[in-house]
Amino acid sequence: MIPWQSFAMVDWSGGKDRGATPCKDAIWACVWRDGAADDPVYLRNRRLAEDWLTDLIEVELTAGRRLMLGFDFPFGYPAGFCRAMTGSDDPFALWHWFEARIEDAPHDNNRFDLAGSINRQFGGLGPFWANGLSRDIAGLPRKKDNYRNPFPERRAVEHHAKGSFTCWQMAGAGAVGSQVLMGLPVLERLRRRFAGQVAVWPFEPLDKPVVLVEIWPTLLAGTGPDHWIKDAWQVHKVALELAGLPVAELQRLLTVTAPEEGWILGVDQI
Repeated sequence: MIPWQSFAMVDWSGGKDRGATPCKDAIWACVWRDGAADDPVYLRNRRLAEDWLTDLIEVELTAGRRLMLGFDFPFGYPAGFCRAMTGSDDPFALWHWFEARIEDAPHDNNRFDLAGSINRQFGGLGPFWANGLSRDIAGLPRKKDNYRNPFPERRAVEHHAKGSFTCWQMAGAGAVGSQVLMGLPVLERLRRRFAGQVAVWPFEPLDKPVVLVEIWPTLLAGTGPDHWIKDAWQVHKVALELAGLPVAELQRLLTVTAPEEGWILGVDQI
């Protein structure tokens, strides 16, 4: 395996445009290349973030540098969900399924409505929960009262990652459900745009110039110094940590078998 020459880490958001002033709970990214990390980049909405990611990949490909690009949301769901929605166990079938149905604009999106629509296919009490909007959505409970999930509550990796949240929680502090629904369509478009040049770990061989990996910044970065915005610190720190790993150790961490659910880089598979 050829070592990576550049590392870019992204803290994602499933919410609306966060405004012009850099703030927490927004999209932040940091690039390490040429032996140093750039200043973290604040991206106020996903449209700008997707443009930034496209530019980054084009720059790294043109420069001939292998790029490891990390995102802080799950790349797959607990076993069985993908087949129930698409008829296939291929996680990319679910990426495509979401990309075809998510409607996204800087100040509005349909993530909660889509979650409610999916729930109604299974009786309206799960698998998704936590409606973060003021209006009610049929089939999407605000709390886990009378909640029923026809699928496993957690992916295998989440049993090894203490404190991680499940894909099903759509709102609330620390929840990642919205990031998944709003992130996978972007990754699907990047794969399509750069077809043949992007590999996704752990679903594909890592023989392409760009590899997408799932990260959990809390695992490597912690909260950071007081003068940093937490999200900015974490992408900065994770980029530094991964870039500083010996090649053999990084290869060991990438030796994972999780063909449907995906895995968090840095969590040992036992």
